[in-house]
Amino acid sequence: MGSAPDTVIIGAGQAGLATSYWLTQAGVENQLLERRESLGGAYQDRWDGFYMNTPNFTLNLPGMPYDGDEPEAFLPRDAIVNLLRRYAEVIDAPVHTGVDVTRLSTAADGTFNLETSLGSMQARKVVLATGAYQVPKLPAMAAKLPNEITQLHTHDYRNPGQLPDGAVLIVGTGQSGGQIAEELHDAGREVHLAVSTCPEAPRRYRGHDILYWLLETGKHGPDYGIKALTREALPSPAARLACNPLLSGIDGGHDIHLRELGRRGMHLHGRLENIDDGAITFTDDLPDRLATVESGFNNRMRKAIDGYIAAAGLEAPEQPPVPADGWLPSEPASLELIDAGITSVLWATGYGLDFSFLDMPLLDEWGYPKHTAGVTEQPGLFVVGLPWLTRHYSSILGGVGMDAESVAAHFRQ
Repeated sequence: MGSAPDTVIIGAGQAGLATSYWLTQAGVENQLLERRESLGGAYQDRWDGFYMNTPNFTLNLPGMPYDGDEPEAFLPRDAIVNLLRRYAEVIDAPVHTGVDVTRLSTAADGTFNLETSLGSMQARKVVLATGAYQVPKLPAMAAKLPNEITQLHTHDYRNPGQLPDGAVLIVGTGQSGGQIAEELHDAGREVHLAVSTCPEAPRRYRGHDILYWLLETGKHGPDYGIKALTREALPSPAARLACNPLLSGIDGGHDIHLRELGRRGMHLHGRLENIDDGAITFTDDLPDRLATVESGFNNRMRKAIDGYIAAAGLEAPEQPPVPADGWLPSEPASLELIDAGITSVLWATGYGLDFSFLDMPLLDEWGYPKHTAGVTEQPGLFVVGLPWLTRHYSSILGGVGMDAESVAAHFRQ
């Protein structure tokens, strides 16, 4: 890998590449170490029919702004992978693929020792850019499923043909769970959904895609006293790892509403509570869960966006009110997998952070590095690309470059 660099960036997804760009602009020698054999980040792990949830106009990577003619469209999986690979070429990123960092520790002189799959190396500074989707989370009760039931985390799901014939139970209704539920239903599968509390949100709000307002409010809102989409305004540190709004970029982008999925024939249940020898039990709080899902946007994001629009004096059409929807399914609180014809379970239960390679006391009780705006408590160690690093947009492709620029500024000091 050549001589020891000034700075090593661990991870060459969108966060690592953006950081490398800003460091190079500042004249800081850097190397990116990517554990995968190819560039494209975690998007390479998504299913075949995956589309970005963020519209093309947000793909303004530093040094390579979006210049296409479909700003309101959404890229499919392979296109976004290719975009990141092209970005690495455009900025001439010094990437080494197939290099897994297994241990990061400090040396006596304050520099860093890195043990990797290709040997050891040293660096004066290190940036953690390993992303928000490191380890698929699988609940302990997954071990209770009968052996004849096929089970996959959405990380390993690729398409409906991968699953055996029969009904599918999807556990979790975040972005992946909601989109895959639609895909399976459209493929003619019977779908059961164990409903989580990820909030619904409108795809378009007050004349723009919702991502436009989230980025604008997160970036400029604090200038007008609107800080609801900043890390400091979160109700608790645990909220940094909460699920994103339930939206889809498929078919030009659209809302996903759980009650509407139920009306289309999908079976809605409460949270999966227990599995016992092929019998599964759900909580009996589905009405309350649906109410929570539907109120989540209004309780936080809508207030922040409306506050920013008003404070900044922006012209934006009022959003038509959403009609009250009292429809409820009539599903049992428990069912037998065999009797229901369920042959597959998809765990749409999200991802966890994994910084197990850090040989230093840096993580808080949620496994999140202790930091201030990306500057960790360990001198010379930085972090970029995590959920709510500074604002709501910190982990998404359209916003990670702003945090990367801010972190890179510390290298000039």
